[in-house]
Amino acid sequence: MNFREKLEKRIAATGSNLCVGLDVRMDQADESAKRFIIKVIEETAAHAAAFKPNSAYYEAMGWKGMRILSQVLKEIPKDIPVIFDVKRGDIGETQGYYAKSAYDAYGVDAVTLNGYMGKDTLEPFLKYPDKGIYLLGVTSNPGAVDIELQPTGDRQVFELVADMTQASPQVGLVIGLTNAADDVLKRTPDVPLLIPGLGAQGGDLAALKGSGRKAPLLVNVSRGIMYHQESCSFGTIAADWKLRIQEALR
Repeated sequence: MNFREKLEKRIAATGSNLCVGLDVRMDQADESAKRFIIKVIEETAAHAAAFKPNSAYYEAMGWKGMRILSQVLKEIPKDIPVIFDVKRGDIGETQGYYAKSAYDAYGVDAVTLNGYMGKDTLEPFLKYPDKGIYLLGVTSNPGAVDIELQPTGDRQVFELVADMTQASPQVGLVIGLTNAADDVLKRTPDVPLLIPGLGAQGGDLAALKGSGRKAPLLVNVSRGIMYHQESCSFGTIAADWKLRIQEALR
């Protein structure tokens, strides 16, 4: 089963398009931090179409942080896709080792990549045809207007990246909800989408209404679940986000 099939099967089984971001802010890479992440996984798994750990939060704690990442990945049920948020973008042999790290060492199902260095940077990852790739298209930060949304002829720069999704049905795009205006979505091909920017970043789910997209779509919530202010469980918060996303996609 390839990544897209696994994701579509999970979405169908759960009725969920929620991707739970595992972006833990660790003061120390210790047993309590690991238990916290595992608790989030256990309580939200029933409502999650996918999990997405951002490597930076673990890398910042050195080898101990990366050990925790390796350990918590083993706690994610095998039927739930894992997207490794690393935004890698390099050339030649280096990119090949990034692919080996993600897919062989950590065993994740998909990665985020920065494709702005060109098509050849995708090739080491495409050698794993059962795995998935999400290319940075329009990101959720204000700086998306500096390059990604700049015009080039009658198109915008991110559309040049979107053209690279035709390399494989396993290749999708990252489209930040905070910048997902109607015009952006109309210019985005019907490929798998990973949509950050909901929750703490203030993205508006209304932007997704009536989009009618057929390719599998994931809406990520990280801080809005892991560091919610309400006095209820992670599972309760995840269930609420799942329902909100469902309503927006109708």
